[in-house]
Amino acid sequence: MTEAPAAARPGEWAALGAAGVTVLLWASAFVSIRSAGSAYSPGALALGRLLAGSVILGLVALVRREGLPPRAAWPGIACSGVLWFGGYMVVLNWGEREVDAGTAAMVVNVGPLLIALLSSRLLGERMPRALAAGMAVSFAGAVVVGLSTSDGGGASLLGVLLCLLAAVSYAGGVVAQKPALRHASALQVTLFGCLTGTLGCLPFCGQLASEAAGAPASATLNMVYLGVFPTAVAFTTWAFALARTTAGRMGATTYVVPALVVAMSWLALDEIPGWLTLAGGALCLAGVAVSRGGSRPRGPAAPAPGAPAPASGATG
Repeated sequence: MTEAPAAARPGEWAALGAAGVTVLLWASAFVSIRSAGSAYSPGALALGRLLAGSVILGLVALVRREGLPPRAAWPGIACSGVLWFGGYMVVLNWGEREVDAGTAAMVVNVGPLLIALLSSRLLGERMPRALAAGMAVSFAGAVVVGLSTSDGGGASLLGVLLCLLAAVSYAGGVVAQKPALRHASALQVTLFGCLTGTLGCLPFCGQLASEAAGAPASATLNMVYLGVFPTAVAFTTWAFALARTTAGRMGATTYVVPALVVAMSWLALDEIPGWLTLAGGALCLAGVAVSRGGSRPRGPAAPAPGAPAPASGATG
């Protein structure tokens, strides 16, 4: 009875490390999107990002000799590919053109709350008090960051609705991806989800070609960066971690992103944050720390001793 937690601890640390890589790279994406989004329309930027990510993931899969995912994994892969890799990226790119970054951050951060609710309802995951309390603290911090960085010019209703749709797509994609990871590796789930999103964005192929011809090199390089690191690497490390913990707890870790964006903007863009922004970032970090404390939530049952464990990828 006392050996299970100790045996699970290395896996927990591996999942935590992978989640750390994910949130760091996803935070860096906000800085890159500012550059790439000035030259590329929302659909073209999403398609270019997904193409770059698919190429890298495909090469890694060839080297690792990863085959096709089992049939049981395809419903979750297809659903997460359409909702998260495709829909989320296009809608978020569009929404951030309509509202300032602060408003977008506040609305999109509804996503982890939706993940916790959906995973509780659809996946049977418990929501421990520590997780609920930590998410409440982190969401309050995200609101503070959003208010402090808002330009005060009044948010577009269309932009708010688009960001809310992005949050719903993100939550639905995560919850759909979780069952697929019981049957396929993190690399397989990420690669074929990315390919599904790419297929869904092919109608923007003409826009991408015409805009790439006149885009500055910096914007194109940022688009490629988005595909290689925040997509290929970060989505695979996310899947690796998600396979080893609950969807609700993984969603809560993304509340680190607003705090990291504040720090990165400070270092890379010389955007000095105010005290209110710093306080909001500290709340985000404190909430994540609280959400990972307390008793460990009971997710799906662990495989029996001797049963084959699901394979896992090494990128994100």
